[in-house]
Amino acid sequence: MNANQLKEAALAVVKLEAVAIKNLASRINKDFVAACDLVMQCKGRVIVTGMGKSGHIGGKIAATLASTGTPSFFVHPGEASHGDLGMITADDIVIAISNSGETDEILTIVPIIRRLNVPLISMTGNSASSLAKHAEINLDVSVDKEACPLNLAPTSSTTATLVMGDALAVGLLQYRDFTADDFARSHPGGKLGKRLLLQVSDIMHSGTALPLVSASTLIKDALLEISKKGLGFCMIVDDESLLSGLYTDGDLRRSLDEKVDIHTTEMAEVMVTNYSTITPEALVVEALNLMEEKKITSLPVVDDANQVTGALHMHDLLRAGVV
Repeated sequence: MNANQLKEAALAVVKLEAVAIKNLASRINKDFVAACDLVMQCKGRVIVTGMGKSGHIGGKIAATLASTGTPSFFVHPGEASHGDLGMITADDIVIAISNSGETDEILTIVPIIRRLNVPLISMTGNSASSLAKHAEINLDVSVDKEACPLNLAPTSSTTATLVMGDALAVGLLQYRDFTADDFARSHPGGKLGKRLLLQVSDIMHSGTALPLVSASTLIKDALLEISKKGLGFCMIVDDESLLSGLYTDGDLRRSLDEKVDIHTTEMAEVMVTNYSTITPEALVVEALNLMEEKKITSLPVVDDANQVTGALHMHDLLRAGVV
């Protein structure tokens, strides 16, 4: 097989699977709506099951449902016959996946599912199959042809099933008014979760780690504080820790350019009074946006009374995985 023939074979797969997905549009019908309604009425979990390639697709569908607000997990039908049926309760609902609708391992457990009065939704390529007939609702995921040239290996059919599962998950997501904040709560380890959940107070420097000086502090002594605390700036505060100014490494360079005597000049004469601040309750992503907008690398953290409670540096955002 030469390169052109290989490309043609691959393009044929893409085209066939694209057709399979396109044909699903007509299956988003009253049965699909009924399936969403049935899941919304469920007081327990959605149990997804499937054998072989359908099982792999079922595992992904269960994971997508769970991450978008519909509690769900996958149960292997073979294992279900050997004890795992105990995972299914009367409050649950089962989605069974089988292209033929005649998978023995699934049909074996259907009577037990029915005996528990657990609602059953099937996803099959044969609406006249045994599984489809036993289900309250059948979602049609049939395809005209597999992308496999032998028309044997599950290819187009598994793709169509996966897309139908995604459509179900996203439909339920919108049904539940599931928000980005909700999504972040189930993904706290990801960058999105950190951006939507992490607050400034979670990563800011505080207490003795804060670079604080008074307005009467000499520049040379303020430099020692900046160097000791390692944040590249210091905050000028009064006796009640109210913020009145900032002094950064960049300000030091400007002072030296202007030949300011760092041994005799007080911070009150050189501190910057036009500065940005953020509150400890703010989301870390807000701090990131503010730093990028102002082209700065550090922020004082103050409360509503302008009292210093912390300090934030761009390096803190990097360590937190927000950037």
